[in-house]
Amino acid sequence: MPSYSPYDWNESIQQRNEFIEDRLKDGSPVVALTYDAGVLLVSVRQTQRKVYEIYDRLMFSAIGNHSDIEQIRSAAIDVAHSEGFSRSPDDVSIQRMVSFRISPAIKKVYSDPFAQPIVFRGIFVELGKKAERDQIVTLSYDGEFSSSLGHAVVAGSAYAEDRMREHLTTETSGGVPTLAQALTAGVYAWGVGAKHLDAEDRADADYSTEGEGKSDVSAFIKEKLAKGWVLEAGVLERNTTRESKFRLLTESELSETLTAYRTE
Repeated sequence: MPSYSPYDWNESIQQRNEFIEDRLKDGSPVVALTYDAGVLLVSVRQTQRKVYEIYDRLMFSAIGNHSDIEQIRSAAIDVAHSEGFSRSPDDVSIQRMVSFRISPAIKKVYSDPFAQPIVFRGIFVELGKKAERDQIVTLSYDGEFSSSLGHAVVAGSAYAEDRMREHLTTETSGGVPTLAQALTAGVYAWGVGAKHLDAEDRADADYSTEGEGKSDVSAFIKEKLAKGWVLEAGVLERNTTRESKFRLLTESELSETLTAYRTE
């Protein structure tokens, strides 16, 4: 039986990283934003649905292979219901779910050079009783995760994510936005990330945000929507009287945001 040295393992992991990151560049970015009455998840998609409820007060979105996303989504639902049954619904939290159950499972697959790699980067959102108590956790293909307050993004490259976060930080510097403001900021941030990924895919070394105007990003978003891409947004509502706090926003609720990107 051939030996397998630490060098071989490291080289295998590097190759896996390159493979996964190359595949993730095809994914449509996702933006999570706290707004005054809840939390918003927004993306612009082609075919597959992007935003899902996981449990009461929890929702999820991701980029990557659809089969991997679906597997992790199903696992998250199972974990949430198991926790809710054995403890109580109030004890079901994103932090426990990700740190104790989902992250270790992904890390195990990631560190096994003989296992099929998981192509995935996701956002898990938990609604708090107040805006400052909302939890947003991003989880990557290697099992590493991080928590954010206010907003978070996932995209196909670190550079695209950085530019998206820069925009969101600027847009939310005045305080917690309304839903309309969060939608506007989220869609534009999606455009910033998707436009960068498109430029990276074309190996456009001269592409930069320096000097980039809103009209450039807006034109990019308008072009995608004209080609049949669909704006999808889900919310967890803090003060709803409905049993479920999650819902997808309707076309009429998205129409005002879409007006700026309609082809005349």
